[in-house]
Amino acid sequence: MTRPKAIVLTGPTGSGKSRLAIAAAQALGGEIINADSLAFYRGLDIGSAKPTLTERALVPHHLFDIVDPDEDFDAAAYLSLARPLVEQLNRSGRPVLIVGGAGLYLRSLTKGLFAGPGKQAAIRAELRRLVALGQDPYALLAREDPQAAAKINPRDYVRVERALEVFRATGQSIVNFQENHRLADRPFETLILVIDRPTAELDQDLWARTEKMLQDGLLEETASLLKRWPGDLKPLLAIGYREAQACLAGTLTLEATKLMIYRRTRRLAKRQRTWFRGQTSEGLWVKPEPELVINLIRDFWAAG
Repeated sequence: MTRPKAIVLTGPTGSGKSRLAIAAAQALGGEIINADSLAFYRGLDIGSAKPTLTERALVPHHLFDIVDPDEDFDAAAYLSLARPLVEQLNRSGRPVLIVGGAGLYLRSLTKGLFAGPGKQAAIRAELRRLVALGQDPYALLAREDPQAAAKINPRDYVRVERALEVFRATGQSIVNFQENHRLADRPFETLILVIDRPTAELDQDLWARTEKMLQDGLLEETASLLKRWPGDLKPLLAIGYREAQACLAGTLTLEATKLMIYRRTRRLAKRQRTWFRGQTSEGLWVKPEPELVINLIRDFWAAG
């Protein structure tokens, strides 16, 4: 039986994925499925750089604004929503463009998730209690499961917490579960396009994007969110919102806020590029040229 098809359009933050995806979906009659972790959350619009409502009206967009900032949303939840969407759109004959830079979500959709233990509420509560007391979660992981710690970025709290949770629940490293599974669930025939831009050009655009976010009302958006939600929620500690909170609190000037957002976004883009090079060996690195991207997608979708 022919597997459903999916086109993944990914790359570092600020690489122009959304613009390219909209152009391709318009040209080919396709639809877009979100794979950007902040864009799932309602109210996080400017700081997430999600497509505007006007842009989303140009072609159908899915899995934007689906949870509140205080709701848990993980790769398993994403998989349960995105996989049926891919299958449904294939049945309709419309090209499926999965767009975003959240590598874990993309990997779960294209390669599946290992069958490890489910969420352990008591373990997570204890880990968060330790963090609140000043414990470094990565230091805990390095002591308890150095095998996993060697493979996880110390600043990736979500993966650090999950690795600790798996180890404490099972006594085994999450690495063992992953290697046994080998991400062998390949439900879709997949074209992975990784947008590749010169570093200097990307840096320039990241600075311009940071300035535009502040001009468009990032501080005001953050203040509005803080009226409804506590500032220590994971989405509100993301790059942009964390610095905006500091600015609103008076601990950062506006200029310092802009510079810090830019620097942290630039570091994120660098880490993402490294991650994509390590994880998407089957991916095709392409320049952000609409005609090139559209032709690659058209040929892939039309092939038998």
